[in-house]
Amino acid sequence: MARSIEHLSEVYTRKRKRSEPVISFEFFPPKTSAGDDALLERTIPGLSKFNPDYCSVTYGAGGSTSEKSLKIVDCIQKNYQLTALAHLTCVNATRAEIEVVLEQARSIGVKNILALRGDPPGGVGDFQKTEGGFEFSYQLVEFLREMGGFSIGAAGFPEGHIACQEGKEVDWDRLKHKIDAGTDFVITQLFFDNTDYYEFRDYMTKKLAVEVPLVPGVLPVLNGKQIKRFTDMCGARIPELMLKKLEELEDDTEASKQYGINYATQQCEALLKNGVEGIHFYTLNKLFSVEAVLKNLNLEGHTGDRFLSSI
Repeated sequence: MARSIEHLSEVYTRKRKRSEPVISFEFFPPKTSAGDDALLERTIPGLSKFNPDYCSVTYGAGGSTSEKSLKIVDCIQKNYQLTALAHLTCVNATRAEIEVVLEQARSIGVKNILALRGDPPGGVGDFQKTEGGFEFSYQLVEFLREMGGFSIGAAGFPEGHIACQEGKEVDWDRLKHKIDAGTDFVITQLFFDNTDYYEFRDYMTKKLAVEVPLVPGVLPVLNGKQIKRFTDMCGARIPELMLKKLEELEDDTEASKQYGINYATQQCEALLKNGVEGIHFYTLNKLFSVEAVLKNLNLEGHTGDRFLSSI
């Protein structure tokens, strides 16, 4: 029997009532045919065995991968009967062009959109508003709410957005504005110190009275050079002991990968024990590390009740 594609607002509400974690995976459109084969023939089939609540697919700047992104979303929903979350940015796109993409998404059964301002092409320089487009992600959220029919997600930054010079609390206040504009759930940027997430969550829920799910994003590290590049781009902090260990393992690929698995496992265990509403895994289109973390967490088959009774 085929599973129905759901609005994620409904998924999070149902799982919240059951005290079950929502498990989700993020993929990106590959740049090569070999990457396509690896994602579509190994990674997605391999991770679908864990029965995730949904999978998300990123979206290139200015819609540079929009067609491919929607094809992957369509594959996830039709071939695996899994709910998908399509990313959408404001970069290099007018309101009319964004509406066209959204109608394309709607036509293939997409019910969930992650609304992002987006980074400049190549991640370099300042964001430039497109004439006739949106300058801020809350405007995209408002537009989605006006169109109707979509459950809307947004990004949150436990350490503050790298472009917000006023400080992380100002960034969190702006996130509250985005939530008030119609956001149903928030997925965070990657982080490696859970105390950063707890501070973020406490500020949002206790000071700003936010009630939507604030879902932590977790990345199982593959190697030190890669994660330094990522954190330089997004402004996340690598804890000193973690950085030191990765530097020690720099020439040992397998040991670095295993360290990343162990670190992510411990990070997820602590987050789940502290009542997060789910984990969003940044897979990097790789199967092995995320699969290992899920097995360590006793999430084969993904039943939240079984996991929670085992810790």
